[in-house]
Amino acid sequence: MRIAMVGSGYVGLVSGTCFADFGHSVVCIDKDPAKIDALNAGRIPIFEPGLETLVADNVRQGRLTFTTEFKDAVAQADAVFIAVGTPSRRGDGFADLSYVYAAAREIAQSLSGYTVVVTKSTVPVGTGDEVERILRETASDAEVAVVSNPEFLREGAAIADFKRPDRIVIGAEDERAAEVMREVYRPLYLNAAPILVTGRRTAELTKYAANAFLATKITFINEIADLCEQVGANVQEVARGIGLDNRIGSKFLHAGPGYGGSCFPKDTLALVKTAQDAGTPVRLVETVVAVNDQRKRAMARKVIQACGGSVRGKTIAILGLTFKPNTDDMRDAPALSIITGLQDGGATIRAYDPEGMAAARPLLSDVTYASDAYDCAQGADALVVVTEWNAFRALDFSRLRDAMRAPVLIDLRNVYSQEVVKRHGFKYVSIGRKP
Repeated sequence: MRIAMVGSGYVGLVSGTCFADFGHSVVCIDKDPAKIDALNAGRIPIFEPGLETLVADNVRQGRLTFTTEFKDAVAQADAVFIAVGTPSRRGDGFADLSYVYAAAREIAQSLSGYTVVVTKSTVPVGTGDEVERILRETASDAEVAVVSNPEFLREGAAIADFKRPDRIVIGAEDERAAEVMREVYRPLYLNAAPILVTGRRTAELTKYAANAFLATKITFINEIADLCEQVGANVQEVARGIGLDNRIGSKFLHAGPGYGGSCFPKDTLALVKTAQDAGTPVRLVETVVAVNDQRKRAMARKVIQACGGSVRGKTIAILGLTFKPNTDDMRDAPALSIITGLQDGGATIRAYDPEGMAAARPLLSDVTYASDAYDCAQGADALVVVTEWNAFRALDFSRLRDAMRAPVLIDLRNVYSQEVVKRHGFKYVSIGRKP
């Protein structure tokens, strides 16, 4: 099939590339000429394991192209995906849909023949209705259907998630559009990926409900971790004990400094606003949002307490800046709040991240960026593991101890065994485990 992907950011680029790898002919469109020039030159604007090779392979085989021009790409497409950003709107936290609607208007001017327009962007309930209204108002004689097809990609594992999905959700209002979408995903037939065909509004809400539920699991185990510290329990064993229950499951039960990234923060806020507007507030999700924001700030206080109650004049080494490993995404990363809190307390910050330092520089001031973990630890009064990159899972403690001014390790991801760290002479503080 012929596919046009409007938006060549994270979702658009990964989705378009994977569709091309299925054998479809895909054109990725973006209004940023610099981004398209970079993609045409083989430079990938995001870090996602395996993506650079997959893009190069499909470009070489002629199935994947990049352009700034809408007209021909949309006119020739059987399906046009909208994969533009929907950031939180300033003031009320609702999703900013201006990019989605602008894309719809531009698509409408180029439609030719029967076309399915698909919202891949995460959008609030009813957005598809407005997209359809724009299309029919702008191109009244166009033969077009609007479908919701939310993405469920994890940064750092997006290609595997796309090719081996837990489910594919298609929100369509007519059978012809649903059949086009089944054909788009037909290459996954052998994987027996479940396809749920439902109404458009149901599909839109499914994405928000899924992310809110996962954010709730994270926030729940983080609060249990705080309780564990006070009563002498071990949150990792508690998580295992409840995660073995099939009704609960073990995923998203890893205690840490709070969730961040491109999805959970903005999607929980958007769901809260949608529910408030509908007169049915989601109190549980409202609390999740509030608790998570407070937790990120509390992690700076945890570090300060581990350093004897004050970090004024001290050097704190931060390992990991991105909100999770295997990405360069700094959006709402806990490290931002933690570093700011430590700086407010008078600390000097050294930091290292395998992929996130370029993205972090515009967001953080007065931070010294190191070349590796050991350079980061040089002269530090405490070392803080904020992101659980593989490179931080087997550190040489003797080398660290020699580099640091004081052997203090605050492990906000529970990467290490308490006994192993203490055996090397470190003061060790972790999450949800008795000090």
